[in-house]
Amino acid sequence: VQLQASGGGQVQPGGSLRLSCTASRSFSSFSTMGWYRQTPGKERELVATVTSSSNANYADAVKGRFTISRDAAKNILVLQMTSLEPDDTAVYYCTATRLAFRYWGRGTLVTVSS
Repeated sequence: VQLQASGGGQVQPGGSLRLSCTASRSFSSFSTMGWYRQTPGKERELVATVTSSSNANYADAVKGRFTISRDAAKNILVLQMTSLEPDDTAVYYCTATRLAFRYWGRGTLVTVSS
C-alpha cells in the first residue's frame, strides 16, 4: 500500500491549510485512517483519526480547529486545518490501517510562521 500526502506549505498564524492523502488501493479496505505529525527531536504524535464509519478522534491540541474526513468514493483523506498556530509546524503523515497493520505515507511539511 502506498499513501501519498500533499497540501503542505507555509502559512501565517491564524491561516488555513488543507492536507490530502490518496492511496494505492481502495479506502474500503482500510479500517482506520489518520494523520500524525512530528517535529525534530520529538516523537510522532497523533493528530486525528477517522474510522470506516466516519467516527473521528482528535488530539486535544487540535480539537475545534482541525477536521478530518474520508471520501471512499473519491479515495481521498482530508485534514482541514484552520486557526493554525506556530506549534502546528511539523511534518504531517497520513496513515491507513488494514488487517491490524498501519501503513505510513511520506510526510508533507507544514510551517506556520509570520
